[in-house]
Amino acid sequence: MAELAESLRSELDRYPIGGKLPSSRALVEHYRVSPVTVSRALAQLAAEGLVVTRPGAGVYRARPRTQAPAAGDTSWQEVALSAEGAGEVVPRSVDATGVLSTLAAPPVGVIELNSGYLHPSLQPERAMAAALARAGRRPGAWGRPPVEGLPELRDWFAREIGGSVAAADVLVTAGGQSALSTALRALAPPGAPILVESPTYPGLLAIARASGCRPVPVPVDAEGVRPDLLAAAFEATGARVFVCQPLFQNPTGAVLAPARRAEVLRIARAAGAFVVEDDYARALAHEDAGQLPPTLAAEDADGVVVHVRSLTKATSPSLRVGAIAARGPVVDRLRAIQVVDSFFVPRPLQEAALELVGAPAWPRHLRAVAAELRHRREVLAGALRRDLPALELPHLPSGGYQLWVRPLGAGDDAAFAAAALRAGVAVAAGRPYFCAEPPGPYVRLSFAGVSGPGELVEAVQRLKGGLQEGAWAAA
Repeated sequence: MAELAESLRSELDRYPIGGKLPSSRALVEHYRVSPVTVSRALAQLAAEGLVVTRPGAGVYRARPRTQAPAAGDTSWQEVALSAEGAGEVVPRSVDATGVLSTLAAPPVGVIELNSGYLHPSLQPERAMAAALARAGRRPGAWGRPPVEGLPELRDWFAREIGGSVAAADVLVTAGGQSALSTALRALAPPGAPILVESPTYPGLLAIARASGCRPVPVPVDAEGVRPDLLAAAFEATGARVFVCQPLFQNPTGAVLAPARRAEVLRIARAAGAFVVEDDYARALAHEDAGQLPPTLAAEDADGVVVHVRSLTKATSPSLRVGAIAARGPVVDRLRAIQVVDSFFVPRPLQEAALELVGAPAWPRHLRAVAAELRHRREVLAGALRRDLPALELPHLPSGGYQLWVRPLGAGDDAAFAAAALRAGVAVAAGRPYFCAEPPGPYVRLSFAGVSGPGELVEAVQRLKGGLQEGAWAAA
């Protein structure tokens, strides 16, 4: 197709402006290609503005586009964007590189070990398509939904969260990122400190800084956040918000230990603070995870927990439907901020989500993902231990989609990631996961976004060849 398009492009000068090109049949016979190839080549030229297609009449040479006006001088914006007001205590510039690295598509041929989403082969594409089709036929599907969300979908989320959480406590959001943003804006004024796990999800740090807040790190170990350091951080900073991922924490994969769960709630309650529970990975438990602990929200009687979850991670990046649940006066503030930001989540998307989670295919999908994620985890961890012993793997998670590894060497994580990319593997450098100085170089390796286990083995082989001793340290 590309060759035919280039041939036609080079011959356009033979035709006057508005002149008719040969018919598709004539082009098929002249170039000895298929009708589909001709159709695609002409579509490419039309997209470039070189030809105009008139149904039933043919294809004509287009009038040249007028020259685009010269670009203006935008250098003044550097001053406007960097000039801080007298009352601003936190810079307005936001570093979103940690988020963008998981959203950007890698170059062709590069194995993607930095993705934050399931590979299309793991997504319930047929079930989602069927759900969307059914949703579109529902009476009133294209009307305006309640600003809080569809009652049936709020009820489903409430049952999933558990405990005494009711549908009235739930707001439907445009995914987990939107819910986190709403929560932080509702709970912390600009300039306020926000306690976060260290390391933590870079998207959370970006939200905090975009809101004008100061993220303060609280270290995480293999059993989750350390309560003694959490209490000390509350006392030292006067913070009124702590954001955590008690289940399969991103990036470490840690699960908050049973003995620490009640302690975290007690410490926050004593500090007069909220705990924002980001329950992003409950639907990504591996086959061998066993019985999952309840949500913190289900064990909270005093309205301390603001719970966030999303359907996106277990389905598709484009199914941006999530929920935020809370109790007490804070619900009104959460609702107000969400309405101001986005009015409501589009009703067809909510209807489709409701159709999806209510279909028999939904539990089958979750079981299939649980089995596949466990298999991929074992394949990647085994390949790393066998072929790259210089990568320390301190914890093997039973949920989520990533391994948090520490390269043993003199280089930093950015150099490691650059060397890996040269070897044809995209990984996530660990620095963006820390809001203060990291204790050492770390790298996150995701096993969800590849086509299958074979690609994981190939990725490790590429890393082995490209990360010879000292090679990445000098990158």
